[in-house]
Amino acid sequence: MAEKKTAKKEAAAPVKAEPSRVRVQYEKEVVPALMKKFGYQSIMQVPKLEKIVINTGLGDIKDNQKSMQTVEKELTLITGQKPIYRKATKSVANFKLREGMNIGLKVTLRGRRMYDFFDKLVSIALPRVRDFRGVPDKSFDGRGNYAMGLKEQLIFPEITYDQVEKIRGMDVVIVTTANTDEEARELLRALGMPFKK
Repeated sequence: MAEKKTAKKEAAAPVKAEPSRVRVQYEKEVVPALMKKFGYQSIMQVPKLEKIVINTGLGDIKDNQKSMQTVEKELTLITGQKPIYRKATKSVANFKLREGMNIGLKVTLRGRRMYDFFDKLVSIALPRVRDFRGVPDKSFDGRGNYAMGLKEQLIFPEITYDQVEKIRGMDVVIVTTANTDEEARELLRALGMPFKK
């Protein structure tokens, strides 16, 4: 009887997932390199990724419920997390926009999902962009955050070309704990972000 109980306990124990490849690289290679370059006294001073926010607009399909669900499904496939709808804060007659209408989708990734998405973006998605020569290194906001635009969702391996209703872009904002753009640039470069030479 005791043997059965221990077997049940072993079966119920959660399987510890392997840490993300980017997380391991950050801890083993990036932290020591940044500490040496910027002369940080403590590991806690070293900048790190805080969150990644992905936005996409629904402009032309804000009245079409089926198309909105398609975009939502695509974003869920790409990020592994269900997006939330962003609503209009005020009405604009010229754009036939009323306050409270759904005008976009947003996903905020943290932790494991954030590292996995960053890995996929840098090592799989960006190299699939046509005529890719690197991302501009000027798109920092002055506080260590980096923003970039993607022209099509087809660069992600989860999206099947035949099932795409319309090619649409998205904005990716990488939020770091860096205080300056230079620190953030070095952090992202060390993690594998392909900046233009």
